[in-house]
Amino acid sequence: MIRRTLTAALLGVALLAGTAAPALAEAPHGWELQVMKVRQAQTLAQGKGVTVAVLDTGVMANHPAFRGRVTSGPDFVGGGARPGRSYWGAHGTAMASSVLAVAPQARVLSVRVIWDREDPARKRAEESAKKSKKVGQEESRKWAGAVAKGIRYAVDHDAKVISMSLGTDEWSWAGYEEDTAAAVDYASSKGVVVVASSGNGGSTDAMDLDANNRVSYPAAFPSVIGVAAAGPDGARAEFSQVHTYTTIAAPGVDIYAARNLGGYEPGSGTSPAAALTSGTVALMLSRNPRLTIRQVREILTRTAMKPPAGYTLYLGHGIVDAAAAVQAVDSPPPAAKAVAYTGKRYLGGGPVGSPVDHPPVDSDYLVIGGTGLGVGLLCLVGAFLLFRRPRRHRAAR
Repeated sequence: MIRRTLTAALLGVALLAGTAAPALAEAPHGWELQVMKVRQAQTLAQGKGVTVAVLDTGVMANHPAFRGRVTSGPDFVGGGARPGRSYWGAHGTAMASSVLAVAPQARVLSVRVIWDREDPARKRAEESAKKSKKVGQEESRKWAGAVAKGIRYAVDHDAKVISMSLGTDEWSWAGYEEDTAAAVDYASSKGVVVVASSGNGGSTDAMDLDANNRVSYPAAFPSVIGVAAAGPDGARAEFSQVHTYTTIAAPGVDIYAARNLGGYEPGSGTSPAAALTSGTVALMLSRNPRLTIRQVREILTRTAMKPPAGYTLYLGHGIVDAAAAVQAVDSPPPAAKAVAYTGKRYLGGGPVGSPVDHPPVDSDYLVIGGTGLGVGLLCLVGAFLLFRRPRRHRAAR
């Protein structure tokens, strides 16, 4: 998610806009590449042979920053906007730029699944949602459906990394999004690493009790690498979501990136943090294409620049160290294997191979039991008839 100086990005299709980011002191230009040690990482790998799918608002592929490294896929969200409009590709262009700033030889597959903030289609959807909760739920499901289709398209078109600088904490009222969850599972089953921004709903206001308890999907799905935003001081950016699903953090304040109408501009949010992390994963996979999702996650968290307290809800396992992560792929942790079972062969007594034989029942007990039962029945019948006998009434004198 990104809170741009000039153009804020869409977080979802209906009722998903965040509040404006507070004013921040401008960080040094390119500070994120220094902190993440990107230049050192690029001496080892540059992302060659890896396709990163950027699921976003579209990417202006003819921007000079891309030099033929962007391919455009389908537009799953629609709405009528076309490339060249100010409200087409503002957010997506910036995200693709951040991915390629880290992995310059990677390729970007752009899949349009959300609207930019100024897109009239988004504004229409928001107005409709304000009038009716039911309409809002329908619009939210449409947006979620576009994301799900985008994930499956990316997987089926050879993406090795899916970068989603998007998400919302509004899905909870619309219900669990099975299509999106199933699409994420599909990506995981194919070995595709999914990265998503943790969300911009965080706060440092002590009175804003619910701000840091909101859940943002797709970052909150278990197999997704959720990325928080850090500032130049190494601390959590005040807007960055605080939650248990945050895996790791990356720079997210004043990140200069390509602008859809030309040139560059700074932006802040967990969106650029996720895109920079996706670029790091592309470097890792270009050096060792055999890495599994679990190995990528473990290397990122193990090599991260740790917070003093270790894992925290603010920065996850720490800030991405691209150089250390790329170096570590040469000796990755062992791939997960099923642990051999060394216990008993069967739980309980095991399967029954043949009918169980019981000892014969003594016939004397059957005779005694049957006689007793018969006597008891006779007594009951007699008592019933006795109480049913009609009484004689005396004649009136």
